[in-house]
Amino acid sequence: MKRIVAICILLLMLPGCSRTQARIDRCMELRARLLRSACSFTAEITADYGDKVYTFTLGCTGDSQGNLTFEVLAPESISGITGTVTGEGGFLTFDDTALQFDLMADGTVTPVSAPWIFVKTLRGGYLTAAGEDGELLRVTIDDSYEDDALQLYIWLDSENVPVQAEILDDGRRILSLILRDFSIL
Repeated sequence: MKRIVAICILLLMLPGCSRTQARIDRCMELRARLLRSACSFTAEITADYGDKVYTFTLGCTGDSQGNLTFEVLAPESISGITGTVTGEGGFLTFDDTALQFDLMADGTVTPVSAPWIFVKTLRGGYLTAAGEDGELLRVTIDDSYEDDALQLYIWLDSENVPVQAEILDDGRRILSLILRDFSIL
């Protein structure tokens, strides 16, 4: 009798295992596509410092090596500023206006690097969880295998397109991204 109960319990658990694997497979499929190709998207970024919040919009293009270029689209007072972020650093170009944001995450992150962190983590981060969140698939990915890794929540729609992301430092959300027009080039 005990053997029959154990087998029934295992059989009930199997569909859940296959759903979890399907969720992970969706994320890995997106990762494989990003490793082969470039991508482009618009990101509305909210940087939360606790005592102040900044919101701005970037038009972004990531190449197949993980480098990212961007142009500030909004607010109008800083639009037109461009930049590049790579694993080795980054730079900004501007005419009469400069971007200045305080560093976040113990001095390791600037808000304009959020799209690069998002792409870098999708391309090679440590996938720790995947589950349904309403109509969306939410994946949790650490940006590295280090103890002080940033954690990202990334939401994918039914077409496996990223639509939102959050970057957490030590469990606190510091950056939010609303993603639009995401496409693999």
